Amino acid sequence: MNDIIIGIDLGTTNSEVAIVESGKVTVIADAGKKILPSFVGIDDNGEILVGETACNQYLIYPERTVKSIKRLMGQDAQVAMAGQAYTPQEISAVILKRLKAIAENYAGRTIGKAVITVPAYFSDAQRQATHEAGQIAGLEVVRMINEPTAAALVYGTGPDEAKRMLVYDLGGGTFDVSVVGVQAGVVEVLSSHGDNHLGGDDFDQQIVDYILEHLKQQGIDITGHSKAMARVTRAAEKAKLVLSDEPFAQIEEEYLLEHQGTPIHLTLELARSAYEDMIADYINATLDAAHIALKGAKLTASDIDEIILVGGSTRTPCIRERLFDEFGFEPHGEVDPDLCVAMGAAMQAAMINGQDIGTVLVDVTPYTYGTSALGYLDGMPYPYQFIPIIHKNSVLPVHKSEAFMTHQDGQRQVDVRIYQGEDPDALNNIEIGEFMIEGLLDVPAGNIITLALDLDLNGILHVSAREKASGKEKTITINNAISRFAAEELADAKQRIDGLFGENADGEEGFASESAAAAEARQLIKKAESLFETVSSEDKEDMVGLIETIVAALEVGDDTGLREPVERLNDIIYYLES
Repeated sequence: MNDIIIGIDLGTTNSEVAIVESGKVTVIADAGKKILPSFVGIDDNGEILVGETACNQYLIYPERTVKSIKRLMGQDAQVAMAGQAYTPQEISAVILKRLKAIAENYAGRTIGKAVITVPAYFSDAQRQATHEAGQIAGLEVVRMINEPTAAALVYGTGPDEAKRMLVYDLGGGTFDVSVVGVQAGVVEVLSSHGDNHLGGDDFDQQIVDYILEHLKQQGIDITGHSKAMARVTRAAEKAKLVLSDEPFAQIEEEYLLEHQGTPIHLTLELARSAYEDMIADYINATLDAAHIALKGAKLTASDIDEIILVGGSTRTPCIRERLFDEFGFEPHGEVDPDLCVAMGAAMQAAMINGQDIGTVLVDVTPYTYGTSALGYLDGMPYPYQFIPIIHKNSVLPVHKSEAFMTHQDGQRQVDVRIYQGEDPDALNNIEIGEFMIEGLLDVPAGNIITLALDLDLNGILHVSAREKASGKEKTITINNAISRFAAEELADAKQRIDGLFGENADGEEGFASESAAAAEARQLIKKAESLFETVSSEDKEDMVGLIETIVAALEVGDDTGLREPVERLNDIIYYLES
């Protein structure tokens, strides 16, 4: 029996896991829900929360909850959760572990391999961080593929059809757009462009700012109140969703906070037209990126046959309207834009596993990679001229090398800097690594050094250098300014995250194999019991009755029977804590 390889969409706002069975793609549901909110938290008993439970906790205890961690991937940063600091890799690993457990519960066996999707415009450091998150979660990441590429796999084409597609992928925290050619079952990415910090979170922030300005006009400033801000953020998210279908959204939050002894209630109407004005600059930026991608593929809008919408933020009506105005036809949205990336990841996993799904994938790099050297810029000698080695939109995997010469007699070492970007001035690009080639021959200037860059199918960069005269070759690990985990650090992080899940050193789990609904119910019981000493006898009686109903459902594994008593107990606790 082959190992199962799952497909994972690790998203800014939501994440999903999928699998291919008998040629059919299934997005795996947990407690009836296919989407896992990308929230991680720790409750007041020190237990880990993932998904819906963490999302709910965010309103009451934002200091114990982390959201939108994907925006920090690849950065030398940490986030605080319940007084402890965690790296973005560790928080992402918690989400991946939960998705792994959901898949194992569905398949009835241990799963250790995954294909994980990343934004097409993710840098080398961001891809490396995602790979490390998979390792911490106990997953072998057999491949990382670009999100729009995964979506294109799902739509595909017939064996005799040829199409050019524009994949417009607007998620919670990232945007990218790819031009894809599909012919005879081969999906070939022709070019990509995007922005790693543009997405639905930015749309939410515009609404949040609108609400804050409304309150400020009443002489109320809530920016220093974390719970009130968390509720306003959630209210903004809900309003955005409503405006996808309705022309107006009513924003209401009772007892937001007390101001000078008076309870403050938020009541505000937001028109879709006003909202669309707020986000117009962001939409314009996505369309500019689409035209850059078209230019990279040497195509125009009239050459595109289909537009595929990916990501929940594409439900914003004005996006469809703007794309129609630009291209002259309606975009596709038949496959749920929240699910199609996970489905494509599962299809890629099935291909790797030897299953015949009739599609071949050809992907490209969204960046140019190169180094700096003494050269000319604007006609003047310049020590940091950017020398491209791997060009943007090169087909993956790709190996390229370039020869350089020392410029001093007896030069025994060379400082090599690796950049990603398109600017002829290397200093205007992103430096992703620097290393020193030492022990060179003591020879006159002109000693030839060949620098080789290998970009693998995961979009991760490997660099090597060779002194031509001696034949001595070295493979160099880039000591990135953005810290990467050493092997022992990875092991420590894995042990730390396993501990949060109640696993021992052998990987035996506590609740991780349980459904999300059951895990949420157990957490809720603990929280309810911790309030017994402070509630009235009437409330306590109601809570005890609901707990008994929940325990009975847990004992027989009845997730459906949990729904109503859990909701009622949640309502009581929310009322008591507000």
